[in-house]
Amino acid sequence: MCSKRLRAGLSTFSVIVLAGTVLLTGCSADRYFMVPKAGLGELNTSVQSQRATLVTMENNATVRHEKVLEHNEAATQKVLDAIATQVAKPSCPPVQEQKACPAADKTKGRTDRLKGKVIVGEVENFYLAGPGLIYKARIDSGAETSSIDARNITRFERDGSNWVRFDVPVPGADDFITLEKEISRRVKVIQASADGAERRVVVELQFSIGDHQQVAEFTLADRSNLTYQALIGRNVLRDVMLIDVGKEYATELPESLQTDNDNGEK
Repeated sequence: MCSKRLRAGLSTFSVIVLAGTVLLTGCSADRYFMVPKAGLGELNTSVQSQRATLVTMENNATVRHEKVLEHNEAATQKVLDAIATQVAKPSCPPVQEQKACPAADKTKGRTDRLKGKVIVGEVENFYLAGPGLIYKARIDSGAETSSIDARNITRFERDGSNWVRFDVPVPGADDFITLEKEISRRVKVIQASADGAERRVVVELQFSIGDHQQVAEFTLADRSNLTYQALIGRNVLRDVMLIDVGKEYATELPESLQTDNDNGEK
């Protein structure tokens, strides 16, 4: 009984081994796998898509290549045109003749300058524009504000502003000329001969010394007891004039400003 079962088991094992041998032999003999027809459509679609992509890339590369060629041709033509163009050689303008310095015109006055500043002496002829009067003016660097001889000083209001009316003497005569000016400000002046400070009105006046013209502030004061009817202070001298203490009348007014009342020394 037992020997029969043993023989039956061996027969079954032999069949299994034989079947496995046939399968292995078949795999080694046929190395290609068969693709089902159902998957061929998808494969063909993928191949066609790749071919279309390659064609598009080739077309784009051709277009870019043609544009590069066109750009290079344009640049080359531009260089050739520049070479062919005849550029005229620049010529320098003729050298202008140097004109000699004109002779000094006495009608314009005389004023020496140093580094742009007017050189004045201790005393100068002072032309007051407006009335056209010429005074002897003392140049005083010790005074802060310039001053001029004024009489009958009267303050009044005009269009809401403070004005002043005053008389200035005519040199060499007993006459006076009345002027009206807007008040710029008021100042306190302390004099050695006075006990207290004196308040003075300040106005702007236009004047000339030599050929130099200027507008500056002047205090109005009665200078009848003083030698000079005008005083030039630091507000005029500053950055404009230099004093040569060894000279007087270092400047000369233009002939057009000189009048019969010229009291200066020439």
